Amino acid sequence: MFESLKEQPADKILALMQLYREDPRDTKIDLGVGVYKDASGNTPIMRAIKAAEKMLWDAETTKSYTGLAGDPGFTEALSTLVLGDSVPRANIAAAATPGGTGAVRQGFDLVLQANPRARVWVSDPTWPNHLSILKHMGIAFTPYRYFDAETRSVDFTHMIADLTQAMPGDVVLLHGCCHNPTGANLTGAQWKAVIELLLEKEAVPMIDIAYQGFGDGLEQDAMGVRMVCEKMPEVIIAASCSKNFGIYRERTGLLMAVAKDASRTKLNQGTLNYLNRQNYSFPPDHGARLVTMVLNDPDLRADWAAELEEVRNSMLGLRQQLADELKRLTNSDRFNFLAQHRGMFSRLGATPEQVETLRRDHGIYMVGDSRMNIAGLNKTTIPILANAIVKSGI
Repeated sequence: MFESLKEQPADKILALMQLYREDPRDTKIDLGVGVYKDASGNTPIMRAIKAAEKMLWDAETTKSYTGLAGDPGFTEALSTLVLGDSVPRANIAAAATPGGTGAVRQGFDLVLQANPRARVWVSDPTWPNHLSILKHMGIAFTPYRYFDAETRSVDFTHMIADLTQAMPGDVVLLHGCCHNPTGANLTGAQWKAVIELLLEKEAVPMIDIAYQGFGDGLEQDAMGVRMVCEKMPEVIIAASCSKNFGIYRERTGLLMAVAKDASRTKLNQGTLNYLNRQNYSFPPDHGARLVTMVLNDPDLRADWAAELEEVRNSMLGLRQQLADELKRLTNSDRFNFLAQHRGMFSRLGATPEQVETLRRDHGIYMVGDSRMNIAGLNKTTIPILANAIVKSGI
């Protein structure tokens, strides 16, 4: 039967990583891969995570399964971090997943289970894996305009115009904060308008929150998802711990199904358990246990929050430095959007041809749509990138 298999499209980011590795130039800059890097180019283990691992080494007595939904302590700790007191705990069904990607996949499975005819509305642009998973699962989806290529900001007028076409039972996929790939976020007033529209259309919000703490702070970055949960009768949330806890390879995520009526939680929880069982049975526990330990220990939590704030401020500083350098070189403020965006990513606004020029002539690697990882920069490489942008006519 293998002879009937078809070649699958190559992952563009993985292909870009390979080209970067093969490039012999000492001045090459990797702005493609979506992983946080410090000033020396490393992805460090956070201090609190390292301390928790040492504690776990001494205290752990078994590697037995936890449960189909994972450890309840992890669910409690992470759901509280994301949702705060915006919704009663009794209204939340949740299941641990292999990373945020696993939570997204399970969330789409939940949609299929609840309403096989639902259409998913997806921001244009969005994280490529959203579209890849939807296509693989055969779920109908429609893009809604999100990013204005001229202003490099949220195209809110057209976003709302597109979402007025949503039907009852449709799912609208939103980014909780630090929009990937653009870095352009909704304001509080815009979140409120989206909620009002979704209520009117009887559509269900699904929120992917993968960068809490990377934008404006832990509490501020959760503003949108909390506003949604306070007002909407049903919400699906996919949360990731990869970035804000730095545990990428531990694959730690959580899928939440929030209902206004607590009587629905038992059925929702049973469905999440069932979906986990069909896909991988018991979720991984190591990363989830570390997150739980950090969030529940006051000293570890304080150290983690402090280091996360250092990371956030570092990225904000890099954004401002790059915007300032480009303003100096061009005598123009057209790159000021870089300082206004939040999170790891910004979309530069370059054409695919200009992106290729950056790679070929300057050894600067970014995704073809000109998404660049701000965390891939440092004080030394910012002038190099700025000069290359100007010379490439961007």
